[in-house]
Amino acid sequence: MDKLRALETFVAIVDRGSLTAAADALDSSLPAVVRQLAALESQLGVRLLHRTTRRLSLTEDGRLYLERVRRILADVEEADRSLLASSAAYEAEPSGTVSVTAPVLFGHMHVAPAVARFLQRYPKMRVNLVLLDRVVDLVQEGHDLAVRIAHLADSSLVAQAVGRIGRVVAASPDWLRRHGTPRHPRELSKFNCITGVEGRQWTFVDENGKPFSVPVQGNLECNLGAPRLEACAAGLGLSRFQSYQVVPYVREKRLRVVLAEFEEPPRNVSLVYPSARLLPLRTRVFIEWMKQELQATLPQQ
Repeated sequence: MDKLRALETFVAIVDRGSLTAAADALDSSLPAVVRQLAALESQLGVRLLHRTTRRLSLTEDGRLYLERVRRILADVEEADRSLLASSAAYEAEPSGTVSVTAPVLFGHMHVAPAVARFLQRYPKMRVNLVLLDRVVDLVQEGHDLAVRIAHLADSSLVAQAVGRIGRVVAASPDWLRRHGTPRHPRELSKFNCITGVEGRQWTFVDENGKPFSVPVQGNLECNLGAPRLEACAAGLGLSRFQSYQVVPYVREKRLRVVLAEFEEPPRNVSLVYPSARLLPLRTRVFIEWMKQELQATLPQQ
């Protein structure tokens, strides 16, 4: 039994939801997929999947095994990419289309410029860049790659961390001079706070690392970061942002960060993609490009 092939087959069955769909995804035959799964279960001495006439579902052993298998396959893919990046194969001219999604403001500030440089380097490529402030189902919506700023719990995807981003509370220096600077998050109830997707409960951590929430309120609520940034810079009040969003405003002294010592640990920025199939050259090259670009610009701690 080709163990690596068997592991890929197992993951494909789970991701595709049926033996037939897995066979199609792997460009294999249904009997071959059945044999691979049976051989894997026989070698392990456990049943990985419950199989009925209508559906497949993971056993408890299968669920635990799947998490480890995904990490193994991700490590193999990463090893292949490392060789690709340093070999003449990386210099091959990729062609075709890659579809990538990212959060709106982060995509505008960091992903879109990296994509433009990628297309200048590889003019035969085409990139479909979709900026959305929601979690996209890559398989169902037909995307090759997503850039996500979150703690990732979905083990069906490969995630490569490329940086770290936290949250910050900020206001304009002039507003802070006029209204005072909060010294503790519990003081926020006294100030005008511009709210967004986080809502009217903001979470912080105390000196022991224990999380706590404080209620906030204000006269403006907006689901997008850019209008809130401009409102804060214009002196309307305090608001909560991803740390990368305020960098140019802080540099230009239009905003100042407060309460930094109470913020939760930063979250990973990750490149996320399905692992059930071998990635084509165009996708591998694009992932490697984005990884290098974002690691060069984002904090790593």
